[in-house]
Amino acid sequence: MAGRLRPGRAKEAGSHLAGAAIRAEEETPGDPADAVVWEQLEQSAGEETRLSITYLCFMIVATMIAGIGVMLDQPILIVGAMVVGPEFGPLVALCIGIVTRRRQSATRALGTLVLGFAVGMAATVILTWILTAAGLLHESMLIAERPLTSFIWKPDALSWIVGFLAGIAGMLALTSAKSGALVGVLISVTTIPAAANAAVALAYWVPSEAIGSAIQLVINLSAIAVAGTLTLLVLRARAEQLARRSPARA
Repeated sequence: MAGRLRPGRAKEAGSHLAGAAIRAEEETPGDPADAVVWEQLEQSAGEETRLSITYLCFMIVATMIAGIGVMLDQPILIVGAMVVGPEFGPLVALCIGIVTRRRQSATRALGTLVLGFAVGMAATVILTWILTAAGLLHESMLIAERPLTSFIWKPDALSWIVGFLAGIAGMLALTSAKSGALVGVLISVTTIPAAANAAVALAYWVPSEAIGSAIQLVINLSAIAVAGTLTLLVLRARAEQLARRSPARA
């Protein structure tokens, strides 16, 4: 099939990446976890820019769970939706595309990110209408006091700071293969919940919450993208500096 590596070539590519990982660990001072395998990052970024059915399904499911969570004012559902959401992949691919100056890759990642949120929000609007018709949800649940989840549609300066810090932590977790830290990042920013709250607010036509949620979403996404890009630039500059100090590394 087109686009699929033959067994021999797949094995060769895997060996190449494995060799690059070993060299990066050997050549990086300190703990091996500090090594950044750029070839592996770029390859994974290319995969994350592709719009797939699986990605859209995860976005739909995550946004729907968060939509129900904001209506019930249940933080547990919000956290679950954050973990399920796959939006961090395209965000990372966008940062890598910017750092490596690959405009096509960055544009494709941005398109995947935007379309994913659009599809997830549209599906959540439809689900909200269906559940309302079935008597399971009501507009009064949205406009009622929701002390545990109201922060989702009330952005402030701290929203950008949290998103920025999460972007740094997420990129460091990804480049150092710290999966536990990455999970922590995924549940620290309200991207999926903000999209879900905006969708539910649109379904009931509550403009104030829809606009507030949309602003929260943009703030978090932009903060993560800026932080991720700056983190990668710092890591690459450090790698280049170390390479200049060691002739053998060059």
